[in-house]
Amino acid sequence: MNSGKLKKNIPMILTYSVLVIGALTILFPFFWMLSTSLKTPIESVEFPPTFVPRDPQFSNYSKAWNQVNFTRYFINTIIITIGELAGVLLTSILAAYAFAKFNFRGREFVFTVLLGIMMIPMPVYIVPGYMMLQKFGWIDTYYAQIVPWLSNVFAIFLLRQHFKTIPNDLYDAAVIDGYSDLGFLFKIVVPLSKPALVTISIFTALASWNSFIWPLVVTNSDSIRPVQVGLAYFVQEQSTSYTLLMAASTFVILPLIILFFIAQKQIVASYSRSGLKD
Repeated sequence: MNSGKLKKNIPMILTYSVLVIGALTILFPFFWMLSTSLKTPIESVEFPPTFVPRDPQFSNYSKAWNQVNFTRYFINTIIITIGELAGVLLTSILAAYAFAKFNFRGREFVFTVLLGIMMIPMPVYIVPGYMMLQKFGWIDTYYAQIVPWLSNVFAIFLLRQHFKTIPNDLYDAAVIDGYSDLGFLFKIVVPLSKPALVTISIFTALASWNSFIWPLVVTNSDSIRPVQVGLAYFVQEQSTSYTLLMAASTFVILPLIILFFIAQKQIVASYSRSGLKD
């Protein structure tokens, strides 16, 4: 009996074993970063290495924060993230509703072309984008870091898939009650799409917070740089101070980790409802 149960549970045991190994592999770099950020400079380069700091140095965080203007970097990043998020939500809601509920000529072709834009890598449009922004006089401004990212093809795709799951009978009932198309969209469809909207918000915030190449190209002054660019300059200045580097990396990614754990249920709910539907 026990042998039979064991054979029956072997696939499940193997599955969980692979998942545990994968999780530990992914989490170890974060653990090592946190551990190193609390070590002394001598302990951080010892061999064999220590996994748990003997004398945790929490002062490393304040030292790293004061080495460069991280306060300004965080403020810039928050402004850019909020601006991008507001624009992406507005444009994605309107575009996705049009693709999901309006029957217009060439709808599927336009949507396919829109999805094809996702295949274009960033290096292709960095130079023409920079030249265009230079003509506008937007280089080294918030506009250059926000306006080009006010729409997102993936967000439109995800919302379109979600909007298609909403019955058309709700629209008919809303029209009878005197709602316009925009009234139906913002008073009925949007409240019913909170999981998808939260997912888009998380992904947009992650992309904006982690943006590096584009801000590096379009910014010149220290006062306008976001946190990832500021962290890169900090790495150049403190290339041998591993404890401060790990401390700075920790407080830069910490807001993203907190944000993900808060919204992970909504992300799973969004994909389970709309991610696999045609």
